[in-house]
Amino acid sequence: MAHTLQDRYSGLVDEKLRASLVTRDNYIFNNRYEGDPKAGKVKIPVRDTEVTVSDYDKASGVSLTSGSTSYIDLSIDRDKAVNELIDGYDAEAVPDNLVADRLDSAGYALALEMDQDSIDCLETTSGTNVATTKTAATESTAYKEVLAARTYLGRKGVPQQGRWLIVSPEFHAVLMQDDNFIRQGDLSQEMKNAGAVGSVAGFTVFESTLLAFENTSITASKKTTTEFIAGHPNWCHRVDEWGVDVHLQDLGGSGTYIGASAVQGRKIWGLKLSKPQTVYIKRTETAAS
Repeated sequence: MAHTLQDRYSGLVDEKLRASLVTRDNYIFNNRYEGDPKAGKVKIPVRDTEVTVSDYDKASGVSLTSGSTSYIDLSIDRDKAVNELIDGYDAEAVPDNLVADRLDSAGYALALEMDQDSIDCLETTSGTNVATTKTAATESTAYKEVLAARTYLGRKGVPQQGRWLIVSPEFHAVLMQDDNFIRQGDLSQEMKNAGAVGSVAGFTVFESTLLAFENTSITASKKTTTEFIAGHPNWCHRVDEWGVDVHLQDLGGSGTYIGASAVQGRKIWGLKLSKPQTVYIKRTETAAS
């Protein structure tokens, strides 16, 4: 029974986490892997070439070709925990509504943590392409900046289907003034459910308040702030698992807490860009204060 409850609690937290994430699975990051995340490392499949198409000869058929799907390691090196005290209740006596409230809060808090970590991965991985234009986008230039990202990804062989754009609230506000921007109300229900705020130039648009990356290491006199990041889930990988399932832990035997319990659990995950050059970043530069 205890194990069943752990599975159910973990599932409820996962539902809230998935619904709260901006960097959604299968839209921003893919979660394809082989292995056991609890072992600390998994294998992720990476394929850079497509199946060869050849002319068919009715007499001799066609030569057999072979594809190459390679596997690279992804370290599960993030380990986050929730451990929140519920005072006044032994584990078996915690009211269901209080459990639900704590599980909901745990899912939301973990989503914020995973979103920040995921965007940091996109921001800081070496080899991504950063736009040369450093001026802030305006109503007349925002769409042109998105088209530059579209052209770049096209040249890199990134599929048109599935391209995403994560934008800052400020860039989103400017982009919404362009007639080429398709607003959320005109999207499919599936994309609305995925958290998309619109689409433009073939990109599904997501908004994040976490795009506020500042880097003064390039030059002490400059501060950079991200306006948007463009990419595709094919080469953005994230794998997560419960290291310890969510459960109610009775604290009565701790010697410190009397008539108390805690919601506890550990979430582990790992992130990797297998082909960083397929990520395009637009930043601004301003004088450091």
